[in-house]
Amino acid sequence: MRKFRNHRMRLWSLFQTLDVNRDGGLCVNDLAVGLRRLGLHRTEGELRKIVQAGDKDLDGQLDFEEFVHYLQDHEKKLRLVFKSLDKKNDGRIDAQEIMQSLRDLGVKISEQQAEKILRSMDKNGTMTIDWNEWRDYHLLHPVENIPEIILYWKHSTIFDVGENLTVPDEFTVEERQTGMWWRHLVAGGGAGAVSRTCTAPLDRLKVLMQVHASRSNNMCIVGGFTQMIREGGTRALWRGNGINVLKIAPESAIKFMAYEQIKRLVGSDQETLRIHERLVAGSLAGAIAQSSIYPMEVLKTRMALRKTGQYSGMLDCARRILAREGVAAFYKGYVPNMLGIIPYAGIDLAVYETLKNAWLQRYAVNSADPGVFVLLACGTMSSTCGQLASYPLALVRTRMQAQASIEGAPEVTMSSLFRQILRTEGAFGLYRGLAPNFMKVIPAVSISYVVYENLKISLGVQSRWKSFGARVSNTHRSRGSSRGNVCRRLTVWF
Repeated sequence: MRKFRNHRMRLWSLFQTLDVNRDGGLCVNDLAVGLRRLGLHRTEGELRKIVQAGDKDLDGQLDFEEFVHYLQDHEKKLRLVFKSLDKKNDGRIDAQEIMQSLRDLGVKISEQQAEKILRSMDKNGTMTIDWNEWRDYHLLHPVENIPEIILYWKHSTIFDVGENLTVPDEFTVEERQTGMWWRHLVAGGGAGAVSRTCTAPLDRLKVLMQVHASRSNNMCIVGGFTQMIREGGTRALWRGNGINVLKIAPESAIKFMAYEQIKRLVGSDQETLRIHERLVAGSLAGAIAQSSIYPMEVLKTRMALRKTGQYSGMLDCARRILAREGVAAFYKGYVPNMLGIIPYAGIDLAVYETLKNAWLQRYAVNSADPGVFVLLACGTMSSTCGQLASYPLALVRTRMQAQASIEGAPEVTMSSLFRQILRTEGAFGLYRGLAPNFMKVIPAVSISYVVYENLKISLGVQSRWKSFGARVSNTHRSRGSSRGNVCRRLTVWF
C-alpha cells in the first residue's frame, strides 16, 4: 500500500511539474514546455499522440487520472519491449543486444552507433540501460516510436509498376489473425489496377518498341503514339490492358499463399524473415505465381500487338493461339521470364534496404517514419534499378512471345535471340523500349500510393502506426516468438 502511495505521489509531482498553467489539465503546450524544462524534447506531433492516447473524455487535455492511466498502460508495454531486447535476461541492455536486435530487423549499425543509442538513455555512465533508465527515457514518448520500422517501410504492396516481381510484404501475426492481410492485398490490387490503366499507353508503347524497333526502324515515343492512334484511334492506346489488370488478382493471391508456405521451409519460426530468407522465399513464390498465370502474360503481349479487328477479344485470341500454335505457345519466353525474377526481386530488395538503412542511420532522430516523399523516392529508385537489371531478359521474353505468332518464322531460343540482337543491334538493342518503361515508373508509383491509401480507408484498414498495443499483447502471448517479434520493431535512436 505504501509503495502504491509513493508511486501516486511521484506521478502527482510529475503532473504538477508538467501542468505549467496550473489549470489541472495537460494540453500539448503544457507538455511541450514542461518536458523542455526537464530536458526532454518532443515534436508537436508526438505530444499530440500522447494526449490523444490518454484523453478518454475527448476534452483535448489530460487530467490527473487520465495521465496516470496513460502512464500505467504505457509502462506495461515498455516493459514487454525491454524484456524482448534483454536477450541475456540480466536486467540490462548493452550495445551488442541493440546491434543484434537491429540486425534481425535488417538494419546494420556499427558498435559506435549502438553506443550512441545507449548514451542517449544511460544516466549513470555504465554504457548499459537498466529498466529504470529505459522507462524514464520512454515514459513520455509516444508508443508508436517502438514498432514503426517494419510497418512504415512496407513497400511491395504499395508500389505497382506493371511488373509484379517484387518480394511480398511481411504481415504481422495480428494482421493475419484479424484478416487485415486480405484487405491490404485487395487495396494493393485495386491500386495496381488503377495504376496500370493510367499508364497503359506507355506500357503498350514499350511492347511495340521491344518487338518492332530496330536500327532500320527507329521508333520514337511521339512516332509510336501517333502510329497507334492512326491505326486504331485513341482506344488502341489501351490494347492489352484488360488482361494486364485481370491477372493482378490470381497472381497476387497465388504469390501470397506460396510465400507463406515457403517461409516455413526456408526460414525460422520467427514472424519476420531475414533479408536473404525473404529473397529466397519471395523469388520462389514469384516463380510459382508467374508459372501459374504465364499464359495470361502471353495473351497480354499478343493483345497489345494485335491489329484492329484481328481478335474480337481475349477469349478469341486464346482460342486462335490454341488452334494454330498449340498449348506450347502459351509458354513461349517462359525461361527468360523465370530468370528475370532473381535480378529484379534481388536488386529491388537490396536497393530498398540500402536506402532504408541510409535514411534511418542519418535522419531517424525522433521517429522511424520516413514520410510519403521518402517512401515514394525509395520505392521508385529500387523498382527502377530492379527493372534495369532484368530488362534484357524481359525484352527477349516479349520477342519470343511475339515471334511465335509470325507464320513461317523460325523457332527461336533464348540464347539464339540474345546472339541475334547483339549481332544486329548491339547491346543497345537489349534496351529497346526502356524510355517509355521508365517514364511510367514515377506516375505508376504515385498513383498506386494514393489509391492504396484511400482504398485502405474505405476497407477499414487500421493505420500502420496505431495498433502497437494489440501487436505487443498478441505477440507476447505467442510463447517462443515474443522476444524476437517485438525487438524487430525497435526504433533507431540516432
